[in-house]
Amino acid sequence: MEITLHSSTSMLDNDPLYEEKDSIGIKAEVTKSTTEFSQVTQSDERWVTLQFTWAGKLFSLDIADSDRVFDLKTTLHELTKVPPERQKILGLVKGKLPPDQGRISDLKLTTGKKFTLLGTPEGDEIKDPSQLENLPDVVNDLDIDFSKDPNAVKRYKNDQRNIRKVKEMTDKLNVNIIHPLREGKKLLVLDIDYTILDTKPLTSGSLPPAECARPKLHEFLEAVYPYYDICIWSQTSWIWLETKLVELGMIGANRNYQISFVLDKTSMFTVFTERDGKPWQHSVKALQIIWNHFPQFNATNTIHVDDLGRNFALNPQCGLKIHPFKNAHTEEAQADRELNKLARYMVYIAPLSDLRTISHANWKTVLKSLPRS
Repeated sequence: MEITLHSSTSMLDNDPLYEEKDSIGIKAEVTKSTTEFSQVTQSDERWVTLQFTWAGKLFSLDIADSDRVFDLKTTLHELTKVPPERQKILGLVKGKLPPDQGRISDLKLTTGKKFTLLGTPEGDEIKDPSQLENLPDVVNDLDIDFSKDPNAVKRYKNDQRNIRKVKEMTDKLNVNIIHPLREGKKLLVLDIDYTILDTKPLTSGSLPPAECARPKLHEFLEAVYPYYDICIWSQTSWIWLETKLVELGMIGANRNYQISFVLDKTSMFTVFTERDGKPWQHSVKALQIIWNHFPQFNATNTIHVDDLGRNFALNPQCGLKIHPFKNAHTEEAQADRELNKLARYMVYIAPLSDLRTISHANWKTVLKSLPRS
């Protein structure tokens, strides 16, 4: 993912601590580090090579036993541009193909297996604006608190596919530093949609960007910036994200904070589990991907703020769930002071050598115990 932005000026620019050294376009090198996932050994996997025909052409793909049917469909989409909902797979298995969460190992495939793919590729047909790729994804309000289910977290972390996906995403990610990371600072990974802004009126254009922002957004970022470098990680595409960050004044404006780097939905991947006894799949933001690129950060000095707890499925101890911000046009929304509270909490915990020693799930309870300044 390439990020290209013009450099900005701020009151901090004259401070040698924040001196920019040709920061725009500097790419982070991936280095080896001791991390949570390094404690999980990745064993040798069984891979099979499959061949299929589509539109009169022969294709080949490799897939691992630990992959899911979802991954097979995703690979077919990448090779042919036929979206999963249009794919008809013939001759791969007897009968109906299992659902997306089905394991490839359960299909008992062997190298050289051939099948046929039918389906019309994506075209340039006119689509509803809400479905265009550069707009935010539709929000799925179904959520789950993984901090209350350590066994589920363990299954996620030990899942061979998830371990490999973290490595694949690490290798794929190309981080362009917008503003230099500062020595000795902790890391704030901050979601955007419904965490710091109301996405719906911003997408529709019914409200100007400044009125979609959660109240006290800039004050919050200025309060925590002395202690934390800031990464924005959004479950949207970069085309939309870049424009809105500029319109919100978070990048390219004269603020007393800087955004260090930005990640979009291409750095997320889908995981599979059960919810209420039924198969369930959702995307995750695996902090290990960031830590692999920036080994000065790890689980002890990273906090991830998001309105969806499922996004911390692989790193629940680092996650802080905030109440979603919606209906920005209402008086109730404009009276929202969640970011004021969050700023106080994050400044309070900043001196801790290990942020995991405090439960972020109880952040408001901790806040109530603090003396008023």
